[in-house]
Amino acid sequence: MIFCVEDDSNIAELLHLYLEKEGFETVVANDGGKGVEQFRAFQPDLVLLDIMLPVMDGWSVLKKIRESSKVPVIMLTA
Repeated sequence: MIFCVEDDSNIAELLHLYLEKEGFETVVANDGGKGVEQFRAFQPDLVLLDIMLPVMDGWSVLKKIRESSKVPVIMLTA
């Protein structure tokens, strides 16, 4: 499962559609706080993580992820 943390709804929807079309299960969170909560709940195989997020920025989310997981993370930047 691929977990996308992206606050721009257009980008999030595009990522979701393309990944689902290629056969990947995806979950999307729209802010850093929800991203951390949902990461813990779903334990994804890959994270696509935006840097500029509301509530908690991408770097802070990455620190929280790294406290418990070595899952691959791809950072999305402007």
